[in-house]
Amino acid sequence: MSGEAIVAAYVFVLAIFVGFEVISKVPSTLHTPLMSGASAIPGPLGSVLGFLAVVLGTANVVGGFVVTDRMLAMFKQRPGKRQ
Repeated sequence: MSGEAIVAAYVFVLAIFVGFEVISKVPSTLHTPLMSGASAIPGPLGSVLGFLAVVLGTANVVGGFVVTDRMLAMFKQRPGKRQ
């Protein structure tokens, strides 16, 4: 292992310990409101993206049915013509 990799691993392990100590010092009465506030910030964006994904997925499925119907119509025999 190179010296940079050892230093990076050392910093990573120290960050784990420091993060655990900082988080464990926050009382639970503060932790819940802080997390709910942080979760509420990206919530509307997720809802908008989820709605957009459903709309685009629906358009994809309906478009597939339309294309399939048009392809099948090409192979239907017209009345009065026999082969």
